Order: sequence, then C-alpha cells, then structure tokens
Amino acid sequence: MLLTNPRSTRATYPEALRAILNKSAADESGVWLSSWDQICRSPTPLWSLPDMAAALGVASLRLKDESFRSPLGSFKALGAPIALMRLLLRQWYTHDLNPRELIEGKFAPLLANVTVISATDGNHGKSLAAAARDIGCQCVIVLHANVSIEREHAIARYGARIIRIPGGYDESVAYAAKLANENGWHVVSDTSYEGYETIPRDVMQGYGVISGETIAQLDSNTSDSPVSHVFLQGGVGGLAAGVASYFWEHYGAKRPQFIVVEPQQADCLYQSAMVGYATTATGTVDSVMAGLACGEASPLAWKILERCIDQFMTIDDDDAIDAMRTLSTGTRHDVPLVVGESGAAGVAGLTVLMRNPELATAAGLGPDSQILVIGTEGATAPTVYRDLVGESAESVLARQREWTKALEH
Repeated sequence: MLLTNPRSTRATYPEALRAILNKSAADESGVWLSSWDQICRSPTPLWSLPDMAAALGVASLRLKDESFRSPLGSFKALGAPIALMRLLLRQWYTHDLNPRELIEGKFAPLLANVTVISATDGNHGKSLAAAARDIGCQCVIVLHANVSIEREHAIARYGARIIRIPGGYDESVAYAAKLANENGWHVVSDTSYEGYETIPRDVMQGYGVISGETIAQLDSNTSDSPVSHVFLQGGVGGLAAGVASYFWEHYGAKRPQFIVVEPQQADCLYQSAMVGYATTATGTVDSVMAGLACGEASPLAWKILERCIDQFMTIDDDDAIDAMRTLSTGTRHDVPLVVGESGAAGVAGLTVLMRNPELATAAGLGPDSQILVIGTEGATAPTVYRDLVGESAESVLARQREWTKALEH
C-alpha cells in the first residue's frame, strides 16, 4: 500500500526542527565516533547498481552499504554509542570528560557502577552493549519473545545482562523503563515516549552521519539534490528522521523525495500518516524484518517525518526476501551484496512500486528517477540470512571479492 502524505512540505528546514536534529550535531557525532575501534575509519560504500536500475526502469540506483560501518554489522553502531556518550557527558559534566577518551575507556573507573538499559529487536542492543563495554559501564538488555536466540547470543557476547519477557517490542520498551525506574538505571532507547526525548534525539542525531557521508560521496556541486528519491526504512522512525532531516537541511526546498517503507504488519508510521499524529500499528508486528517490527511510532521522530516524508508504504515479508536474494546474486555490472532482512526494505519498496505503474506514477517514479536506498544491515543473524537467501553470507562475500577484483583489472 502507498499513502501520499498531505503534510509534507518543500520549505526550507524549519528552525523548530533544527532544534531537534541538525547537521552540526550529526557531524560532531561522526567526529566523536571516529576514534572508536568499532567504527570503520573510511565511509561506507555507496554502490551503483546500473543493471538493477535498468531492470526496474529508473535512471540510476545507489545503495549506501551500512554493513561495512562496523563489526557490529549495522547502522545502529552510530546511534546507541553516541547517545550513551552524550548521556555520560551530561551526567558527569563536572569531570571534564573528553568524548574520544570516553569511548576509549579512559574513564572506566569513574563509570564502573553506572548501568544503562534498553529494549531492542537486536542491532540497537548489540551496539549499546558494545559501547557500554568499551566505555566501562554496565549494560542490561530487555528482549521480547520474537527476538531470535542468535541475536541474543550476539548481544551477550559484549557482556550485557539479558532479560527475556513475553510479548513484543513495545512491551519490552515499557519493561525496560520500569526496571530503570526501580533500580536507578539509565534508559538508552532509540524510541521516544512521554517525558523521554533527549536520548532518542541523540540516537537519531548519530544516524545523520550516513547522510553527511552520502552527500560527500555523491560529489554534487549544485544546490539541487543529485538523487530524486530516497527510500528509508520505517521502524519507530529514528533512521528515517535522522537521514531525512540532514538531507532536508542541506538541500532545503530542493531536497529529494522521501519514501518510508515498513512491513505491512508493523505499519505504525503509515497509520500515523493517516491520522496525523504518532500512533500504533494495526497488525501483529511480527515480521521477518526484525529491525522494523515495531508497533508504535516515536513521537519525536514523527515531528520530523510528518513534514518531509512524501509517501509512506508497506511491503510484505516476501518482498524483502526477494530483494535480499536479488542483491546477493549480483550481475556483470552490479556487485553481489549481503543485505539483511530490514536492510533490503528500500529495494523491496522500490521494486513493488515499479511493478505497478499507477503506484510508480503516484510516487513520481519513472525513467528519469535517480534512487538512493540505505542497506542498513548485513547478515546480523547469519542463520536467518542463510535460510532466507539460500546461501551463507560468507559465500556472497566471496563473490563480492571476486567481483571487485575483476573490476580492478
């Protein structure tokens, strides 16, 4: 399904929104994280996929590959760590903490009794656990019933204490807040709720690093965006807000068109666009796109999204799986890519729209369209990836290395 957002505007980036998310804080976040050994020193690849673009009937298709961002395997390495760092800098402002030294563990003795907690579908919790370990504080992660054992083990490897609860993601968010209140812990969540906005803002601010890198890689010398459409994953809305706000501030009224994609059964942003305020999903919220299986939109993220997302759409799980398989195969001109279930949502959304001429027209898509998608994760659950794609991530990466080697020659 596709819904055009009547509240979207092409005005310059409003000052009221700049107070929430802005380029300056995003760029600062990138500088702070650059000294962390869990962040790659070079920008993540911006792959061009000309054969897929031709097959879909668009002028160009580029994929920003966040699987290269970190050994943690996803874009979430930009969010939780920067939010934790900013939290500690605020709380211990009298100790003159240096951000670079903080992430390197230089203040571990001071912070040894600090405990942070969060609910997660997987990637956010893993990134928070890794940052807490390296900074030197304690970490508790709340997992709901639908989080796989494989993802649980991946988080536990970074030293986090795991608490399992029944129910879904939204129940785990509420339980994490309850435990924090009872124990004097600090919630580091990527979704906002009443009375809790500062840390989710910081998480989203970290995601702006993706936009800054992408704009530099596109190497455009004009005020017009070199891409016409950006497809963004849904979830609670944090990634979409973090990425879109940076593009909007940079290009102003000449920003690209933004399309948010989410699972049909986890359509909280689609429903929010229908009613005009942050609300809940109408489905079961249980999706193979684990990172997008969220039942309630972040009210803070919605303040950004309601003004700049041009279309909201939903896709089936099978659409995401098909996109994963297509990306893994590669062609003579398209590199084989390891893109996880949630990471493939943008390509899946584009594919669904281009298969339906009426929907494509409604989204302003055609032969002149220049598309950007964000591959938000690699095979963060390797067994799930192998089962869905039909081969291991290692096998796809081996083909990727051969492809790049052949290109060099």
